Amino acid sequence: MNTDDASRLAKDQPQPVSGGVVAPKGFRCHAVEAGIKDPAKPRLDLALIFSETPAACAATFTSNKVKAAPVRVSAEHIRRGKVQAIVANSGNANACTGPRGIQDAKVMCAAAARALDLRPSQVAVCSTGIIGLPLPMERITPHFSALAAGLQSRDGDRVARAIMTSDTHPKSLAIEVMIGKTPVRFGATAKGAGMICPSMGTMFCFVTTDAAVSPDELKKATLCAVENSFNRISIDGDTSTNDTVIVLANGQAGNRRIESGTPTARQFRAALEHVMLTLAKMLVNDGERVTKFVTIRVIRAATHLDARRVAETVANSMLVKCSWNGGDPNWGRVMHAVGYSRAARLKEEMIDIYFDGLIAARGGLYSGTPISELKKVTAKRDFTVTIDLNLGAADYHVYTSDLSQEYVEFNSQEYAIRVAK
Repeated sequence: MNTDDASRLAKDQPQPVSGGVVAPKGFRCHAVEAGIKDPAKPRLDLALIFSETPAACAATFTSNKVKAAPVRVSAEHIRRGKVQAIVANSGNANACTGPRGIQDAKVMCAAAARALDLRPSQVAVCSTGIIGLPLPMERITPHFSALAAGLQSRDGDRVARAIMTSDTHPKSLAIEVMIGKTPVRFGATAKGAGMICPSMGTMFCFVTTDAAVSPDELKKATLCAVENSFNRISIDGDTSTNDTVIVLANGQAGNRRIESGTPTARQFRAALEHVMLTLAKMLVNDGERVTKFVTIRVIRAATHLDARRVAETVANSMLVKCSWNGGDPNWGRVMHAVGYSRAARLKEEMIDIYFDGLIAARGGLYSGTPISELKKVTAKRDFTVTIDLNLGAADYHVYTSDLSQEYVEFNSQEYAIRVAK
């Protein structure tokens, strides 16, 4: 690293690097075409991420009480100790598949473990795709030798492409940042375009880092980063059966181990949150048939919970989303969503609503701002709706999207088509 690079990194500003999820030292990946969804139309759909050395691991999973088999198996493996590999597929969620689904998820872990000379409990498994159909294991298990043989540390986008479902493009990034006096790398990939709602959604996020970090701090940092990123996005208000965020840290950067409550822990958390928030925004921008990226900001609420309830309710309102799709600055729909948000303290006559700082409602009434001016804001791809409750000092924000007719058409008959085949 030259002097200029070191100087930039010393300012704690993440610097982009190539490689995606395998940019950090000691990580490799590969992906193959297994024909999981449709063997007649093969595409990358089975991926493997591998740490060459044991890694600390932290994860969060869906809050949906109906949990897919891979979620249940991965959660158990992560509770046992160090996970060193992740195997993931698209095309089939392995959800609502009963005991067979659990067995299939365990078989995938065992097959990956044999190919990598690991124990099955050192492998996490993730599946995404249609719910309610069993995995075509006869098309999956033959590929694990090829997955292991093809592991490489250059192209993380292969994983990003393999985990796509309704995404229109792969989503990955990698950064380098100074942690203390040591350059540390983070690599990541994510997928998700529909069934996205706070408390996560139909999405994956796999993060790798060569930082040395204590297991306790990694868990705390992961929970904090997820709360400030994936738990603040919503596309359609649905939370899936398969949501998974996994972070692997193998310590290959050689930094002094990061412990909770230290300056390096704060640097680590900031970098991890930067990675997850960047990917979370990518998911919203690539939501199924969306045309708008909208930030909902609630300010001056009486409590944090009130601010969150208002922001999430507005973000998930179908009527509000439809108005955005048409470029309609319908502040009345925002107001009605605020009213049913279950916020403990609200005073209609004190609520102000802004579109990109342009006031639409003042004290719960139309502000008089010309509709033509407000429409200039809602015609844009990216804008912010600010709701000022004027009752306290709490605030909260959510990133969301509009709802289009194309979204309805896209989601109208996938299951029937698949079963008919």
